[in-house]
Amino acid sequence: MTIREQKAQVVQELKDKFEKSSSAVLIDYKGLNVQEATELRSTFRDAGVEYKVYKNTLTEIAAKELGLEEILPFLVGPTAIAFSEEDPVAPAKILNDAIKKLKKMELKVGVVDGKVIDVEGIKALADLPSKEELIAKMLGSMNAPISNLVGVLSGVPRALVCALNAIKDQKEA
Repeated sequence: MTIREQKAQVVQELKDKFEKSSSAVLIDYKGLNVQEATELRSTFRDAGVEYKVYKNTLTEIAAKELGLEEILPFLVGPTAIAFSEEDPVAPAKILNDAIKKLKKMELKVGVVDGKVIDVEGIKALADLPSKEELIAKMLGSMNAPISNLVGVLSGVPRALVCALNAIKDQKEA
């Protein structure tokens, strides 16, 4: 395989990832040591997020072909991309936490469902609850009326038992 074919393959891979992903976040990873990079990759892997470094020129070609020209000014210096197919919040949340902890990386730009978002948008996305948290809250909200109904229904027999005990105590006295 020639170098040209390899580069075309990487461009196609990038296009596929941008199209399939619910979100992608581009970062400047400058300053990370090997241990920090390994920990970050492990965190991404655990969350089902793919994190990879691509050449800016190849990312630029893929972005142009997909109509994502707004990210072109950010393709300067070392650039890594975190892609998530399932949870659009995961890459932003993980990167935001890593930046707070390590103080070495820098967010560049993000793409959510084909729309380019700036750094503030990425930070806002990171503040959103994850998909699992939203599902848990929704199930809790759905469960609350049932729990209240059970409490009300169990209150009637409890009140009856209390009344019968009071009558029994009165007759014994």
